[in-house]
Amino acid sequence: MWQLFLQHLYKDKIAQLCLLVIVAILIAGLFAPWIAPHDPTLTAIRLKFQPMSLNYPLGTDNLGRCIFSRLLFGIRTTVFYALLAMIITLIIGWLLGVIAGFFDGKTDAVIMRLCDVVLSFPAEIMILALVGIMGPGIGNILIAVILVKWAWYARMVRGIVRQYSHQNYIAYSRVIGAPSSHILRRHLLPVTIAETGVLASADIGGIILLISALSFLGLGVQPPTPEWGNMLSEAKNVMILHPLQMLPAGIAITLVVIVFNFWGDFLRDVFDADNRQSGEKRKK
Repeated sequence: MWQLFLQHLYKDKIAQLCLLVIVAILIAGLFAPWIAPHDPTLTAIRLKFQPMSLNYPLGTDNLGRCIFSRLLFGIRTTVFYALLAMIITLIIGWLLGVIAGFFDGKTDAVIMRLCDVVLSFPAEIMILALVGIMGPGIGNILIAVILVKWAWYARMVRGIVRQYSHQNYIAYSRVIGAPSSHILRRHLLPVTIAETGVLASADIGGIILLISALSFLGLGVQPPTPEWGNMLSEAKNVMILHPLQMLPAGIAITLVVIVFNFWGDFLRDVFDADNRQSGEKRKK
């Protein structure tokens, strides 16, 4: 599997560029306290709307704060929290999906009916409603995302498990008396992780947009904590006089979402056998 991944990565220049950008963004967010030239929450009204300079690489905002520093620290609240929400959602969805798909019976019925209840409502509206009920804050956004999105991943993982449970090598493992833990660990774990990883990589961009949108509306990360969505919200108030204020956060959100979407497409082409075969036929 890893050899196949590396082979495709070596041939795909766009995937290499996307991976490089993702790694660079994560490193920049991780080392933001050492890279940022200023405190992202430090205000200086007399320095507001400063142009780009060596001291302020992207200028300053309406409160005299360094936009570049806020952009770097915004990676932590926008990208890192989106990744955290996705990881927790994947763990919960994967566990319940494997249990429902492998053990079947009443367990499967209960979990799937619970998924039906959650999935009967539009995800974005449910998240917005939950955040509105619980109150603004990044913690409440994470809880809302996890509560709403786990059901979709549980259903997808269940389908993957049911699909592979009928393979000959798993039937043989059951015939020779292999324990369920062995079948799950050796046969089902690798394929489910690979396919759910593809689904998650394609969905991470949507979560980043969701966190930014809720912060833009005032329901997410609260000022003065730097976050790309609330940076856009503050910039819109001076958009007529200083339109360039909206560019750094807007470009950052757009770039990250595009990169994760391209990366998700690349992983789908690598690990999805049907897409890979159709792609090879198109090349021929």
